[in-house]
Amino acid sequence: MAVFCKAMADGLLLTLSLTLLGWGAEGQGNGRGMKEVSGKATVYLGQNGDIWRPLIHTTVNLSEISSIKSSFQVRTFDPEGTIFYGDTKNGEDWFVLSLKDGIPLMQISKEDVLVSVAGGPKLNDGKWHTLEVSNQGKFVILEVDGSSGLVVGMQSKQTEESISGQLRLALGGILINNEKMIVQFEPQMDGCVREGSWLNLSIPWETEVEELWPCYQNIQPGSYFPGTGFAIFNTSAFPIDTDDVFKIELLGDFSQMDGTILSIKAPGQELMLALVANNNTEEVTLTFGKENKSMGNTFKRLLITFKADSLQVFQEELETISISVTPVINSSISTTLREGLLAIGGLLGEGEDNAGSQFLTGCLKKIQVQGRDLDLDLAVKHMSVSSHSCPA
Repeated sequence: MAVFCKAMADGLLLTLSLTLLGWGAEGQGNGRGMKEVSGKATVYLGQNGDIWRPLIHTTVNLSEISSIKSSFQVRTFDPEGTIFYGDTKNGEDWFVLSLKDGIPLMQISKEDVLVSVAGGPKLNDGKWHTLEVSNQGKFVILEVDGSSGLVVGMQSKQTEESISGQLRLALGGILINNEKMIVQFEPQMDGCVREGSWLNLSIPWETEVEELWPCYQNIQPGSYFPGTGFAIFNTSAFPIDTDDVFKIELLGDFSQMDGTILSIKAPGQELMLALVANNNTEEVTLTFGKENKSMGNTFKRLLITFKADSLQVFQEELETISISVTPVINSSISTTLREGLLAIGGLLGEGEDNAGSQFLTGCLKKIQVQGRDLDLDLAVKHMSVSSHSCPA
């Protein structure tokens, strides 16, 4: 993390403070500095900058609740993230519904009882699924598409008097310390919720964002960059093979991309590598140190391999590009690959001259580093970047 701290101090991540995209469904003000949103609204859950903070929330008196059942539709390719949260007694008793490995996960705290249960079908298939959460006596029940998904039984000495007060509901985040949960998970969800019916309440929800981003009508798996930000990893997160081989593989329609696809740099050093697509010239340019190599953009798979004496770029069945590396240069490359930064969707720079000027617009269907799929939820990234879905 020290590398990231220095990078931020150098101004490398200034771009992450860009103004939010100006599109979405506007809400009405409520006099408390928040906007009001209908509970039935279609909500993109991944837009919040604070990954644990709810995107929208509401508070009601328990005496106003006539039904203890909530239903909504959810759609995602993301295998992990927060969907729905509720609590009473200011967070002493709480409920969290999330996904873990694509499977529904319910965690419940009631008085001194803490329960976690996971099961049911995988929901991260990019299709709309109808979920219903209800309380029936001693049981909390989750139904998925009309079939029973999870049933949790809990025995409590709680009395009618003790459950009076207020109930808080939230989407896309939680209102308690995440350390209270039994099962830890990555909270940010690249997914959408719509058609919510929350305890049969008609009161509006509240949001602190200026606008709610829309959900695309059709989506496909991948990572989408709308041209407003990028994602950054420490290269130290990817172990280098014993023979000093470092591999990056990218899949997507490169003819539909424009801007910086990736860049690698160590703080305080010159940019080592940049891959930039130009939709106007229909070219993809690889810059490696002082060398520039241009290629057509009709390919859909690119493999970049760092070796001890060369850099090789393989484009499907096209000719392989090879750049020789001297031992002196190779030493600095090894240092950068172990201590540097890898940016997906933007150009790394030390100041405002490079920041924000060449963001990628396009969809990367797959990103692999050292043979492992890259999860952008684990990166430092701009909130406009969709980690697991692209518009179809």
